[in-house]
Amino acid sequence: MAQYLAAKAEHPDALLFFRMGDFYELFFADAEKAAAAVGITLTKRGQHGGEPIPMAGVPWHQAENYLSKLIRAGHKVAVCEQLEDPAEAKKRGGKSIVHRGVVRVVTPGTLTEEGLLDARSANRLAAIAFSSDGAAIAWADVSTGAFETRSLKHHEAEEEIAALSPAELLVTDADSQHVNEAARITGAALTVRPAVKADAKAAARRIKAAFEVAALDAFGDFTNVELSAMGLLLDYIELTQAGAAPHLMPPRRNAERAFMAIDAATRAALEIERSVRGGREGSLLACVDRTVTSAGGRMLAERVSRPLTDVTAINARLDAVQFFLDARDRREGVREELRAAGDLARALTRLALGRGGPRDLANLRDGLTAGDRAAARCLGLSTEAPAEISRACDALSLSAHAESAALAQTLARAMSADLPLLARDGGFIKQRLRRDAR
Repeated sequence: MAQYLAAKAEHPDALLFFRMGDFYELFFADAEKAAAAVGITLTKRGQHGGEPIPMAGVPWHQAENYLSKLIRAGHKVAVCEQLEDPAEAKKRGGKSIVHRGVVRVVTPGTLTEEGLLDARSANRLAAIAFSSDGAAIAWADVSTGAFETRSLKHHEAEEEIAALSPAELLVTDADSQHVNEAARITGAALTVRPAVKADAKAAARRIKAAFEVAALDAFGDFTNVELSAMGLLLDYIELTQAGAAPHLMPPRRNAERAFMAIDAATRAALEIERSVRGGREGSLLACVDRTVTSAGGRMLAERVSRPLTDVTAINARLDAVQFFLDARDRREGVREELRAAGDLARALTRLALGRGGPRDLANLRDGLTAGDRAAARCLGLSTEAPAEISRACDALSLSAHAESAALAQTLARAMSADLPLLARDGGFIKQRLRRDAR
């Protein structure tokens, strides 16, 4: 219990999943909250301060299902794992306790597990900071590595939050009153952080350390308030991932007013991403989405919810659309290849964080090879592709990326046809390769 209470003291605002053998156990008020939220049995075990200790538990192999329910119910969950084998603990003495530690905090904006995410929707974590002459918002999708920031006027904050529709919104305790209503309208979980976490100088140092650079000039000329928003976000990701921070792309600075301003009330009335009933069904997005990949679905949602205002960029998109409209065979061929692609971005993030499995490796294999075939189909029928299509094909073609091609070949050669969910289940390397290795 001393071990449990020490871990709980570090994460007082989260439910603590405390690993004990084949179960994650919850105690005291956490057990009562979890039992009420997901319907697990509440029992008693031992005493603390002369009172019975409330207790509830879930099997470790069903943890993801319960995590999903708890997150949807508005809770954060700190996962405290056994950090050594019990046999090692016994070597220190018969009554030695297995070392445990919090390995991550699961929050609405930091999900990476496939079972906890909507495949066709971005899962954004946003942070907003205010100054006397403006504001800035930074957001990341931890599951894919996307990372952006944008300067705002004070009155634009609600519009931008509505456009991003983050799963979780970070703000300092000094500024929370500015975004309470926006968080309520969008359904974002509001997380209040100490103002010191948004200090601009400390934020600049944190960004440099995260991307291993000596200066930020190559990323953009960031204002202090933009640095504050990015620092607030990176600090929270570092906290929730317990040091195993995901690989984020370098921050991309969006130009001011790059997207059409749509206030929260108008956005809700237009039913762009969600209908008035709160779900995707019946929305504009549901009516027009014919994408064949999860990543494509997320990109379409991004483009529909944040219409461009730059005429040059709009025309570039229209040219790309026309390229496929003009040739049905080309369009159907590319779609056929992309249907075989897995969710490469989210698989890569899970693998980088040590949470992936054999099927994530297969997603990498399938995504790389399907992209290469799609590029070949696309360019094989026309040498006059618009710039946006040409750039995409250059990025997807394995002939121009030797390391990616080698990885795809290795995975195709090594992996079995039937893959287990977890690496510990074994059997995901072809038997012939296992014999050769012996």
